[in-house]
Amino acid sequence: MDEIPALLEGLAARAAPWLAGSATAPARHTTAVVADRFDRIAWRDTYDQSPALRDLAAELGERHAHATDLLTDAFLAAYRVGPRLREPGEMDPTRLVNHRVVGAMLESPHFAELHRETAGDPYAAAMAVLAQAGALRRMLDGSGDAQDLAERAGRARGDAEDSATAVAEALRQAADEADEDGTVPGPAADAVERAMENARAHARQSAHTAGEALAAPLPGMPAAARGGVATAVAAAREEAALMRAWGVGSGELERMPFERRARLAERLRTGRLARWAELIGRFRQMAEGERARKVENATGELIGVTLGDDLSRVIPSELAHLGLAELRAVFAARYAAGELMLYDSQGEQATGRGAVIACVDTSHSMYEAGPGGITREAWAKACALALLDQARRAGRDFVGILFSAADKLQVFHFPADEPADLGRTLDFAETFLGGGTSYQRPLSAAAELLREEFDDAARRRGDIVLLTDDDCGVTEEWMRDWNEAKRLLGFRVFGVAVGTPRAAEAGSVLEALCDNLRSVEDFTDVHAAADLFRVI
Repeated sequence: MDEIPALLEGLAARAAPWLAGSATAPARHTTAVVADRFDRIAWRDTYDQSPALRDLAAELGERHAHATDLLTDAFLAAYRVGPRLREPGEMDPTRLVNHRVVGAMLESPHFAELHRETAGDPYAAAMAVLAQAGALRRMLDGSGDAQDLAERAGRARGDAEDSATAVAEALRQAADEADEDGTVPGPAADAVERAMENARAHARQSAHTAGEALAAPLPGMPAAARGGVATAVAAAREEAALMRAWGVGSGELERMPFERRARLAERLRTGRLARWAELIGRFRQMAEGERARKVENATGELIGVTLGDDLSRVIPSELAHLGLAELRAVFAARYAAGELMLYDSQGEQATGRGAVIACVDTSHSMYEAGPGGITREAWAKACALALLDQARRAGRDFVGILFSAADKLQVFHFPADEPADLGRTLDFAETFLGGGTSYQRPLSAAAELLREEFDDAARRRGDIVLLTDDDCGVTEEWMRDWNEAKRLLGFRVFGVAVGTPRAAEAGSVLEALCDNLRSVEDFTDVHAAADLFRVI
């Protein structure tokens, strides 16, 4: 066939689609979820801080070349407040399987529930990705044929881009050879025509293979996506419940560094603390309800006259002394000694003012399990942690004393004017001393703490709660000192016999030590201690 000259202007007009494509076409996206710069920074920071995410990316990368991009999309879908998928045509063809995987996740009926837990929270979004690891494996295992087609589509698109570049190069050569009137010699014009035909063929092939990749069956993907999202929802709820049970608020979690939050979650999920979470949560709820019912300084039913220093209950004849100058000093002396005549009442007693001290028995027998698999130790410590909440809301110091034998004692201080350190709270919950049981040392330590509080801040009327499953002897000398300390410092002693009704029997040492004693046999019953939270 003879090579026919052509005008450069006509060649340029017909080549325009490939010229525009090669010069201005944006790079195809490698992530399916639309995200801004700050979203991408959140992902990179989270990925850098999470060994688990990097390990998952390495593992999935052995079966899928674009695994990291897939994890990026899964994270962004959970993290973005309003996640939106790109159109398939905007994607690099090799990432079309990723687009379909993330699309299946977003279409899951459980995704809205998951998103409520993860939106705007990079840690929660990362945990959601990790929770869906099994589903991602299953989806990728079933996507081999579709991914092969996607890779072919990627190569076809590369060929189409090379062809468009060839058109531009042929037209440039034709322009160099054109006459002054724009006539292009036959061979140069023919080279442009062949380049355009080649570009058309590659464009058709690219579109066809991309369509095949999008239409390729992905067996089991919708079901796997639904299962993965449901698993992530359950994991997110479980972790949120754990944090609430231990009194960790959402604001505190958001301020917590990723690594510390991950360590905390792992600590709460494993070991004994995980088994206690539900019990602790129920104690907190019960205590909150009792606080709402509590009436401070209620007089109740008047039943007589007693001695004390509560000016709100002083009888009129005592107040009359203030009207006589010569008797005011007598009134002051009797007030200091706690010997004013007061109305006595039956009903709710005034709450304390000093520290709340929980003495928790951690002898060997406290490790025994009761109903529901709950141990005596778990019940006692859950009650103590609820008392910690009670003290903080009342602006009172809290001290947890763990004891067993006379030589085993550990004290945890929680001052009212300092935030309750979560690590110290967990240490208090986890520590178990073992051994026998001695009352004298923990109660003496509690009384000494109240004495120091009185000396430092002139606060009396502390509360000691003794939680134990045993009844052990004390010496007469110690008992005299104990009663004298109670008289001087005005503290109350509440006893809880955990799992051993005999310790709460009349005539027991525990009964003699305590002003208020109750017995707990069913460890699933948090309401057995309800009245503690009305009067402490």
